[in-house]
Amino acid sequence: MRVGIVTKEWPPHIYGGAGVHAFELTKALKKKIEVDVHCFGEERADATAYPLPSEFAEFNPALQALVSDIEIAQNIDGVDLVHSHTWYANMAGHFASLLHGIPHVITAHSLEPDRPWKAEQLGGGYKLSSWAEKTAYEAADAIIAVSNGMRADVLRAYPDLDPAKVHTILNGVDTEKYSHTPDPALLAEHGITGPFAIFVGRITRQKGLVHLLRAWKSVSPDIGLVLAAGSPDEPAIGAEISALIKELQSERSNVHWFESMLPQPQVRALLSSASLFICPSIYEPLGIVNLEAMACQTAVLASRVGGIPEVVQDGITGELVDYTGDAASFESNLSSKITSLMADPARLERYALAGRKHAVEDFAWQSIADQTQALYQQIIAKRK
Repeated sequence: MRVGIVTKEWPPHIYGGAGVHAFELTKALKKKIEVDVHCFGEERADATAYPLPSEFAEFNPALQALVSDIEIAQNIDGVDLVHSHTWYANMAGHFASLLHGIPHVITAHSLEPDRPWKAEQLGGGYKLSSWAEKTAYEAADAIIAVSNGMRADVLRAYPDLDPAKVHTILNGVDTEKYSHTPDPALLAEHGITGPFAIFVGRITRQKGLVHLLRAWKSVSPDIGLVLAAGSPDEPAIGAEISALIKELQSERSNVHWFESMLPQPQVRALLSSASLFICPSIYEPLGIVNLEAMACQTAVLASRVGGIPEVVQDGITGELVDYTGDAASFESNLSSKITSLMADPARLERYALAGRKHAVEDFAWQSIADQTQALYQQIIAKRK
């Protein structure tokens, strides 16, 4: 079997969970089948890359994605199946399926109808991205949802889909790469002292960082906050986050912001050194970063949205906060939970140990790859 994986993100340019998923899944699949990777951007040694032609540099990002999709579709022939990740790549899979007569599988990492704030980033391109996703989903041979919550969201967003073609295969985590590896020297280098909580993620409405920063005003100043947060979706959210962080920093000496994407060893060290990882997302199909924190043996406090409850076991590996759209209530509950957890080191340690065990036993990438390969075989056989 030979499959083509299509993804916008590929090392060294991975900035979100979808990119991590595509890379780790491919690595595990390659142990048993042939995999060709097609990605956006400059030349790579381990993938066929498609840099955007200079004449399209000023186009809307949604149109730029479609330009790359067309080129990928032309070149992906010779595989038994194409598997695309995110709306950026979905039309490459759809076009390739039509052009070459091969089945198309999509992994649903997020849904455009559930991310209206993307209009801030894409302008009118949001209508194009929404069209691209809907068209590809409705024509795909199979859709993989990364959680049961995500599967329900897919069927709600696209009611014309046959539920039988939407399959749940959970995200995974590399528990050898992500493990308990604190680095006191790194903390000393950046002046991080005392107990602290940490946030790791992109600056986007989806991740709820605005709510965490507002909630932090009610958290004891004795508790530190480390923010590994960069790559803002668009200038407005970037400016808003920057202003909130600087306001906190003007009042407290233990709020530390890493604005650039950190190397993975440093992220792992910070996660391992933190008392608590906080995921305040307002939308999250699964939240792979929660798995990474758990694998690093760190307790998790997360919002009860999307697929997060399928990863973070409330009262076992961490705790959950309800999000109903009421920002003030969510922020108040966040600050109360943070205060309660940080005052109870024994509970944090119990959650941390249980989280590591859960990650190792239930989220291995090879198991996820085997499930994905079995689906490929089923889809290819059905087409024949």
